[in-house]
Amino acid sequence: MGIFDSIKGEAKRNFIARADEAKGEIVYKYPEKNVRMMTQLTVDADEVALFVKDGKVEGKLGPGRHSLDTSNIPFLGKLIEGFTGGNMFMAEIFFVSTREHTGVKFGGPIGDVRDPETGLGIGTMVYGDFSIRVTEPEKLVVGLVGMGRASNEEFLGWFKGQVLKVTRDRTAEMLVKKKWPLLDVTSGAYLEEMEVEILAGLKPHVDSYGLTIVRMGNFHVSIKPEDEATLKKLSKDVAYSRLAGGFQQYAQGQAMLGASEGMAKGGGGSDGALQGMGMGMGFGMAQQFANQQQQRPPQPAETAAPAGDTRSPAQRLKEIKELKDAGVLSDEEYSAKRAELMKLL
Repeated sequence: MGIFDSIKGEAKRNFIARADEAKGEIVYKYPEKNVRMMTQLTVDADEVALFVKDGKVEGKLGPGRHSLDTSNIPFLGKLIEGFTGGNMFMAEIFFVSTREHTGVKFGGPIGDVRDPETGLGIGTMVYGDFSIRVTEPEKLVVGLVGMGRASNEEFLGWFKGQVLKVTRDRTAEMLVKKKWPLLDVTSGAYLEEMEVEILAGLKPHVDSYGLTIVRMGNFHVSIKPEDEATLKKLSKDVAYSRLAGGFQQYAQGQAMLGASEGMAKGGGGSDGALQGMGMGMGFGMAQQFANQQQQRPPQPAETAAPAGDTRSPAQRLKEIKELKDAGVLSDEEYSAKRAELMKLL
């Protein structure tokens, strides 16, 4: 059995090719450095074989079957070991795939990003996948050898780290500069714009290694479910405050929360609408409008907009319609307020 193993091992040394288990790898380094002359080397259709000595690429062979002999491959003469009588040469042989490799996954935290709509700092994550292609195998191999990362696993670990770093930095920069609401970002509203920006940011980092990020896929920015629920509630409050005319009116409505809850529970003509709101702000705003109606003195001249209110009657008509549609104003309150504003047109 030992004799047959020895014969089998010797036969293998006469033929060099990418190992079957490494067919899907971007970079495969042949385990032997000492290679016999006349050894048969097979290069697949979607790869090249590079011969490296002392950190320098001495030669390259393309697809096909090659007989390693100085007579037909001149650069092998630089690799011959003199003490072997010219029968062997020494070099590291790298097989580098030149096809596009898809579905390389990456992901990690971006850090806390301030949501421009609510002012809250929210922890965010980014993840997805990308496809990669080697455009200049010589640059890649020299760079990897220089960094001491000759295996495919070491290469991918390093490269995914580079992708994540650039993606994290560019994403955080865009969120700050463009002031995109986080809920819009996590919904995917800006993914196409973000991917273009990230690919542009990656280019100078990968070009020097002879690599190209062809495209990104399943790219997503996410936040924790509890943070998403908080943002949705606060964004809803912000929207209602805008309908009310500003944050000052919103604060006044919040201060009236206790009284408005009592009104919602104790009865009144607009109980159904108020209970449907389910928010203290809605209650406060409804009470504010009700008080305005009850306390208005009977005088021929209609009350103009509050001091400092620059909204036109048409704009205010639109806002009270939105309040009615939201259930903040009853039909009676809406009709009275609408009649008042129509006289100002």
